[in-house]
Amino acid sequence: MTTKPRNKKTAGAILGAGVVLAAFGYLIWGGIGGNLVYFLTPNELLAKGSQAVGASVRLGGLVQAGTVKWNADTRELRFSITDEDNKSSVPVLSVGVPPQMFTEGQGVVVEGFYAPDGIFKSQKVMVKHNNEYRAPKAGEHPAEYYKQLFQQKAQS
Repeated sequence: MTTKPRNKKTAGAILGAGVVLAAFGYLIWGGIGGNLVYFLTPNELLAKGSQAVGASVRLGGLVQAGTVKWNADTRELRFSITDEDNKSSVPVLSVGVPPQMFTEGQGVVVEGFYAPDGIFKSQKVMVKHNNEYRAPKAGEHPAEYYKQLFQQKAQS
């Protein structure tokens, strides 16, 4: 007579464990699988056509040389992101001060949306870089370099 309550508890524990494992399985293989794309390349974004317009996405690639325009008064940063093969590019408009390591030819990922006018409106600019930290050499002043970088870009 004492075996029946124990069997019910064991069956309940097995059923509960099965439900938890099924939920984890869904999250790992089903739920996360569709979200593994961290960013679209310009070619992928343009291939989506009108489906890309208005959707909140991440766009990644290289800052195209000769396209960086910085307006210090309005804090508008305009540049184009291109694929590594330079076949496709997307113009980007970002408001706010870009990361310190932002420069032409640098890998970037921007978050925002693709507007109907063909410009990617970015709320966030992230610079791709390696994980090797190098302390400034004696006499180097990174803050001064940053000011000079934006003075050069504002003049161009």
